Amino acid sequence: MSVDLGLTDDQESIRELFDGFFTKEAPPSVARAAEPLGFDPDLWSAVVALGAAGMGVGADAGGGGAALADLVVVAECVGRAIAPVPLVEHMVAARAWPADDLVAGEVVATIALHPADGEGRWTLVPAGAVADVVIGVEGDELVAVRQSPPGTGPRNHASAPLADRSARDGDRTVLGPASGFAVVLDEWRILTAAALVGLAEQAMRMGVQYVMEREQFGVPVGSFQAVQHGLADLPVLVDGGRMLAHKAAWAAGLGPERGVVDFDDNDYSDRATLASMAFVFAGDAAAVATDRSLHYHGGYGFAEEYDIQLYYRRARGWRLVAGSPAAECLHLADQLFGAVDSGS
Repeated sequence: MSVDLGLTDDQESIRELFDGFFTKEAPPSVARAAEPLGFDPDLWSAVVALGAAGMGVGADAGGGGAALADLVVVAECVGRAIAPVPLVEHMVAARAWPADDLVAGEVVATIALHPADGEGRWTLVPAGAVADVVIGVEGDELVAVRQSPPGTGPRNHASAPLADRSARDGDRTVLGPASGFAVVLDEWRILTAAALVGLAEQAMRMGVQYVMEREQFGVPVGSFQAVQHGLADLPVLVDGGRMLAHKAAWAAGLGPERGVVDFDDNDYSDRATLASMAFVFAGDAAAVATDRSLHYHGGYGFAEEYDIQLYYRRARGWRLVAGSPAAECLHLADQLFGAVDSGS
């Protein structure tokens, strides 16, 4: 199946708008200043004023009517800026439950990536420290719970606003059966993959800029062939992650039925499979890009005053909130080849 994954004119306009916004309003110094909590309320207000909070919600619910593929472009811009706002989580939550105040961005919303435990507690919810609404699974129900956010959470590698939240306390609304959460999780995987692509691309740019300016033995470090080889691999990883994120978004628009999964012919149109592929690949790309960029910064790369370490930590923390990358790879393998009977 032939699919054009290039940006449309409207998507190019979205990219220019959000890249320009985050370049001006969210340089790395903003992410640094927001640590350790990882949330800037003033930046969130500015993002809301831009109309981003509800842009992925249908026009009939008061939103901007943007497709998931458009949100992929926005998420990539968020990643490039490592902006300390939970825009990815909020956009996914608003699409799952388009309540008026979520669409307007008057409250912060997020999703719990893992079902509640036996005591009704969601653990390490992304943006859980700052979100007024959490959407997730408890038992056999998909629920939305309104409660005051704790405002604090455990310190973590990515300085992300993680926190445990209750699935029972507060104003609780049942949205449907737990099975409906699969689409929500896939949309989170797709948009997080796009954010990791943006992060990887910016880390690559930072590495290239540094080795062109830094000199050793009277010549730029970038003139050394080993450094050139290390950086030459990165555009393939960035572009591959971008392609998978956009293809997954395209597949999500085909409908709820399971699409094609043909490993032998390398033919995929299944939303869940492509979402997992994008998440795994983009996470690996971000880890490699930040590792090499930090390495080519030399000792400066490990210094807190250099920005590359901000990207290095987020490249790992953003994906780990979903669990072990190895577990995600096993989940993907099950989708590609069928689940393996562990008892056989």
